[in-house]
Amino acid sequence: MEAIYIAGIAMTEFGRHPDRSVQDLAQEALNGALADAGAQRSDIGAVFYSGITNGQLQGQLSIPGQVVMSKLGIEAVPMYNIENACASGSSAVNLAVQSLRAGVTDVALALGAEKMVVADKLKTLALFETGWDVSTADENFATLAKMGEGIVPPPGSESDRPYSRFMAIYAGFCRWHMKTFGTTQRQIAAVCSKNHRHSVHNPYSQFRKTFSIEEVLAAPPITYPITLPMCAPMTDGAAAVIICTEAGLKRLGADPKRCVRIAASVIRCFTKRSMDEPGLHVSHLAAQQAYEIAGLGPQDMHVAEVHDASAMGEIIQAENLGLAPLGQGGVCAERGDFTVGGRIPINPSGGLESKGHPLGATGIGQLYELTTQLRGEAGARQVEGARHAIQENGGGLVGVEEGVVAVHILSR
Repeated sequence: MEAIYIAGIAMTEFGRHPDRSVQDLAQEALNGALADAGAQRSDIGAVFYSGITNGQLQGQLSIPGQVVMSKLGIEAVPMYNIENACASGSSAVNLAVQSLRAGVTDVALALGAEKMVVADKLKTLALFETGWDVSTADENFATLAKMGEGIVPPPGSESDRPYSRFMAIYAGFCRWHMKTFGTTQRQIAAVCSKNHRHSVHNPYSQFRKTFSIEEVLAAPPITYPITLPMCAPMTDGAAAVIICTEAGLKRLGADPKRCVRIAASVIRCFTKRSMDEPGLHVSHLAAQQAYEIAGLGPQDMHVAEVHDASAMGEIIQAENLGLAPLGQGGVCAERGDFTVGGRIPINPSGGLESKGHPLGATGIGQLYELTTQLRGEAGARQVEGARHAIQENGGGLVGVEEGVVAVHILSR
């Protein structure tokens, strides 16, 4: 297949931006990506926009991408609005890659932007109730909550504050892993502590505060074994990437030393498996497909960014990507394998739980981190000698797994 490259990529600082609009955030990300690529707006031949909260939170139910682009000075090219839950940004990148390979254009833009921090917090929380089959919401919840049966929460480990029911589902995944493989709350807290420590060195991270393992365990509870620092926050932010063919790179005059090749771009969706079939997990199958396309394996990866909407997500996805043996992700985390300087650094950005999770921009934000790592530009969080990187980004729930998963492999 024709080689595809990241020529330019940028992101805003993720966090709470009460005085900024979606368009303002998108403008910053776009300008940064164009400058990084040495490109102009007129060079872009197709746009893939991911802004999945623009409708519910800003009222822009239709053509959010076209509306944003009209304010950013891009017009008269194909534009598509991508909704794939939390994997929307990565899905936009995948479709941009496909458009390049189809010959639609030689330079494409994928951009995600979200304004999630609004006055009515319950309105934002309600978004997460749409990430599954809404016609059977109570049935879905009951099925997923059963995963945690057999683990009794200690007294005082449940919050009485309103949170999305998805936190209870994340807790169910935790408890299933705990009773199946012996994973401990302390191991989950080790992931969280590590990611908050990484985030101190990331100027784009929403949180830049360290937590020891003991502080994570003593933090306000959400639902056992999850505590507050283990969870991704509500986040405003945007990220953009300019993707090119080799012809596009030549037309832009991009510096080949800073261009990163997209060695694999995979989207895969759920199957109706049971929890007792982890080898059929959609993320595991997507990773296998990506490795085959790239001609690489998990042993070749030097750095990873994975979807940790809760800290347990990193353990599960490390196993799915083959970066840790099945059932041993917690052990690997506790002994430091996933730390910068460890065997396979995961989420050097701080991950979603520290960097933030502006849904439609999240996947592109992950790719920003990995591109920065492969260019050797990550500063104090740099993974030395990084040449190959893998990203995993999931969205929604169907059955007992993500409705959609994106996996990208990048190579220097």
